[in-house]
Amino acid sequence: MTTKKFLQKTIRLLFYIAVFFLLFLLFYILVTFVTSPINFEKSKITDTKLCVCLFDSENRPIEHTFLNGDYISLKQLPDYTKQCFISIEDKNFYRHHGVNYKRMVMAMVKNILSFSFKEGASTISQQLIKNTHLSSDKTIKRKINEIKLTFELERKMSKDEILEYYLNIIYFGDNCYGIQSASEHYFSHSASKLSLGESALLAGLIKSPNKYSPVKKYDLCLKRRNVVLYEMLKDGNIDKELYNNEKMLKTDINVNTYDNNRNSYATAVVDEAENILKLPEKQIALAGYKIHTYMDRNKQHALEDCLPNDISEDVAMISLNAKNGYVEAYAQKSTISLINIKRQPASAIKPVLVYAPALNENIISPSTILLDEKININGYSPENIGGKNYGYVDATFALSQSLNIPAVKVLSYVGIDKAKYYLEKQNISFCSNDDNMAIALGGMTYGTTLKELTNTYQTLANSGNFIKTCFIKYIVNSNGKVIYKNEQISKNIFRDDTAYLISQMLNVSTKTGTAKRMSDLNYFVASKTGTSSCSNENLDAYNISYTSSDVVGCWIGNIDNTPTEIVGGGKPTVCVKNYFNKIYKNKTPDDFNMPSSVTEVEIDELGLINKHTVYKANNFLPERFRKKALFSRFNMPSEAPIDDMRMCETELLGKVKNGVIELEFCANEYYIYDIFVKKNGVEEIIDTVKYKNGKTTLAYSINNYKDSQFYIKCKLKNYTTGEEYLLFESNIVSFET
Repeated sequence: MTTKKFLQKTIRLLFYIAVFFLLFLLFYILVTFVTSPINFEKSKITDTKLCVCLFDSENRPIEHTFLNGDYISLKQLPDYTKQCFISIEDKNFYRHHGVNYKRMVMAMVKNILSFSFKEGASTISQQLIKNTHLSSDKTIKRKINEIKLTFELERKMSKDEILEYYLNIIYFGDNCYGIQSASEHYFSHSASKLSLGESALLAGLIKSPNKYSPVKKYDLCLKRRNVVLYEMLKDGNIDKELYNNEKMLKTDINVNTYDNNRNSYATAVVDEAENILKLPEKQIALAGYKIHTYMDRNKQHALEDCLPNDISEDVAMISLNAKNGYVEAYAQKSTISLINIKRQPASAIKPVLVYAPALNENIISPSTILLDEKININGYSPENIGGKNYGYVDATFALSQSLNIPAVKVLSYVGIDKAKYYLEKQNISFCSNDDNMAIALGGMTYGTTLKELTNTYQTLANSGNFIKTCFIKYIVNSNGKVIYKNEQISKNIFRDDTAYLISQMLNVSTKTGTAKRMSDLNYFVASKTGTSSCSNENLDAYNISYTSSDVVGCWIGNIDNTPTEIVGGGKPTVCVKNYFNKIYKNKTPDDFNMPSSVTEVEIDELGLINKHTVYKANNFLPERFRKKALFSRFNMPSEAPIDDMRMCETELLGKVKNGVIELEFCANEYYIYDIFVKKNGVEEIIDTVKYKNGKTTLAYSINNYKDSQFYIKCKLKNYTTGEEYLLFESNIVSFET
């Protein structure tokens, strides 16, 4: 080694020594002056009944699983289970006095060099303190407090006690606290029966329960398990043969579905509380917060009863108050929490992304005629389910039958950016790739959650006013002070006429459309179904329905995207219907009140048929061709032009064939034709023709009308006043014997 290199190495070593002593001095000062207010409390570790206090809308406690789960003693665990955690988390656990100084100094140096505070170097004892006494903030003050309390922990508890409580408190993901809870959840058996592979898997989990989740990221979880096994090999806890065998084996995951389904509402509440308080669940429990929710216990039980037990798919159902968006019930059947899972919304997005914006922008009315035909928009050629095209249909039919092509056409009229803007104002997010016509059919990159999607329907049920849905009413701290209160302010998204009209359109879906399994309900229900698919295989099935009182969403599918045979109009619709039957058993909801901004208009049905255009019926349109329809006062149809009632005289033709007089003329459906016969100077009406269009033939026996003259008097009726006007008389046709 050259003198220059030796000098550089010496200077570097002296620098590290100086840094170490500086850090030690800083550590001493911080321990002396910063940590004095905090004290070690053994009860925070030994209390195995720790849980978050939740209350329903009537201030009654909500049953919630204890954070620490069922307690299990160290003696009940296999030796290799304990060794797994020590090998991967704290090799010197039984040799140090709470802090691994070497690892701590190395971590501090790395933090200084990287200008960050990422390296923790926590021992098992430190982790136990952090999970029972402190927040998860990565600050120097918290770290110093952690070290101080760890020293106290080591003086007051034995190593075996520390390890035992650690294993019963540490978080394993999926709302599992403690090794017993984790073992029962992931493997459906007690921790006392853990295999070596299962033990290594759980030990590997705690570094990052979400990143190494055996349910969501199984392959990554197995790699992490093998890291644990390798550390055990290095520590001499297993031999090479056992290591090689174990790392090649699969560790079977057998999730206890029931355990994860219970308290679905409570789990969602805690998730919301963590976001509000910026604290993990453990700290919320330790701090003694009391969380008051909007849970309606009767609706919660009803929703839980409506979860289907005859299918293997994941299911989630949510019930919102229609007026204020409060989550009054939430239930699910899955191996993981579904409340924040995003899925493709399929056709369930059509009312809120396509049709409601089009109504609000006065682009369409419920009666607007749309041509359902094969289309190609910039290379995008959607098809209806089954590949059938229906020709000219009105917007209500297109929505109720969930036709894809009309939905894409209407989106093109509205514009993608404007349509997305309506949903973005309701907290539905799109990514940069969601910039094509496929979003009309729910084709989003990341999709949306069931709660978010159902919330947009609550806007429709609430006269077009959006209120962000939530579980929590208010939160009280341990001193009884309210530290959070839900004060969501509504914001107007759609006019009240838009909300009312889209509700009427979705009621047709309930009566004769894709949600017709609800058609026998004797109260007003607006409903929309949706089914997403990939390569002609169904992945997601929805029903979102609402009354004037409640908005309910149901999703069925498989989180791992395994195909399903279920469609939105099937099981999801039945689940929602069953829920309505339960909550409306004694009292049915009121109908929606029609706002003053909506009016009923008689429209020209002939204009729909012949011109595919919506016209207001003029005074001369026969009643037979009048049809009542609802319109926004901001988007009224124009009156049918009088040009359609062509005042052309009619030529009457006649002949006798086989003793029968045949009269023929060309009729117009707007006119009334009285057929007259004159015999011996006496005039008599023998027939009246109306609502006919085109060639019209009449037949009479010649024996009854010998030596008679036939002619027509054509009239036009004003159906508003009831008056009739003679327009003209036709030529005379005579038959003389």
